[in-house]
Amino acid sequence: MRSKTLNPTSGVRRRTLLKSLLAIPAAVMLANANFANADMVNTTGLAVTDDTVTVGILHSVTGTMAISETGSVQAEKLAIKQINAMGGVLGRKIEYIQEDGASDWPTFAEKAKKLLVSDKVAAIMGCWTSASRKAVLPVMEQYNGMLFYPTFYEGLEQSPNVIYTGQEATQQILEGIDWASRVKGAKSFYLLGSDYIWPRTSNKIARKHIEKLGLKTVGEEYYPLGHTQFNSVINKIKLKKPDVVFISVVGGSNVAFYKQLKAAGIEMGKEKPLFLTISVTEDEILGIGGENIEGIYASMKYFQSLPNENNKKFVAAFKEEYGDDIVIGDVTQAAYLGPWIWKAAVEKAGSFDIDKIKETLPGIEITAAPEGYVKVHENHHLWSKTRIGHAKLDGQYDVVYESPELIEPNPFPAGYQ
Repeated sequence: MRSKTLNPTSGVRRRTLLKSLLAIPAAVMLANANFANADMVNTTGLAVTDDTVTVGILHSVTGTMAISETGSVQAEKLAIKQINAMGGVLGRKIEYIQEDGASDWPTFAEKAKKLLVSDKVAAIMGCWTSASRKAVLPVMEQYNGMLFYPTFYEGLEQSPNVIYTGQEATQQILEGIDWASRVKGAKSFYLLGSDYIWPRTSNKIARKHIEKLGLKTVGEEYYPLGHTQFNSVINKIKLKKPDVVFISVVGGSNVAFYKQLKAAGIEMGKEKPLFLTISVTEDEILGIGGENIEGIYASMKYFQSLPNENNKKFVAAFKEEYGDDIVIGDVTQAAYLGPWIWKAAVEKAGSFDIDKIKETLPGIEITAAPEGYVKVHENHHLWSKTRIGHAKLDGQYDVVYESPELIEPNPFPAGYQ
């Protein structure tokens, strides 16, 4: 059963908490003008003073995942800078402590504990891979922290201590496969991913959906993170001749994979086979090179090329902060949403206490997000649209499909578990 959709223009959804990410709503100005002392808005010993509040940033800035996660760090810091320019959260400027997960899952858990127990941060913006999130999750729940997790992921999880600002599988994978079947006439798929929980679970969901559509999976391969030798699987793809190669390879492995595809004489632009990724954003293309990836498709909720005014302002601000050569991918934009959603929840609760903001998070809306309107569901995921992008030589995507309405997040889809 497919997810429901939400029309953001519906009359029952008029209550907006943030009119613009770059403008100060009246309610926020009022809250900032009349903030209470620290004891009143922080009864649980978090790193909150009368003037400041401290959050954690936890991503890989070294190791194989740095190519993917650096953009998330940049986005979170930009959001924090903009929020501080508006007056902060409940009148307090945000300070941050940054830790490096170093592409190592036990390190993520160790650093999360440090941030919560020693630094007493009010929230953590962090993780990228599902393996890092799974390592951090028990720490967040044990010490009652709040994690804002930005990456598209496999679903099958729901925690009161996590807000999932990226898409779960039903919003990304099912829409992408449906598009390939309906628009491109695809009948056979070859599934290829990195060897950890997100690609394996995502491909399990993809395989079941392919079967439900009466289509075929003709191959399935996994390779360790950081793997750089793909000639064997490229030969298998040539032999099997699938209509679609459905790809969830992550991190630095993408550089080797797409360069080796080109070296093997496979022209992505001919779409025989069609390459459909759920993991290569503009951030990864910066490392891969547009000339090595031109012609593939991606299924995601955000692309830098989105023409709406909110996104144009966001892209301009991002480039002003980090340089004209910078690019912005799906996860980077989702990471940018984390501090804003946290700010809205805190100010609605009138408190930094985790249990109080847990109550206010469901229903939080952002009408001027770069991707468009988003809303926090009761299951702590976001309603969002799904889009298909077509990679160009310049490293950007042309959006060739957009779901007509927002798709309800459904992290536990019946029949796919």
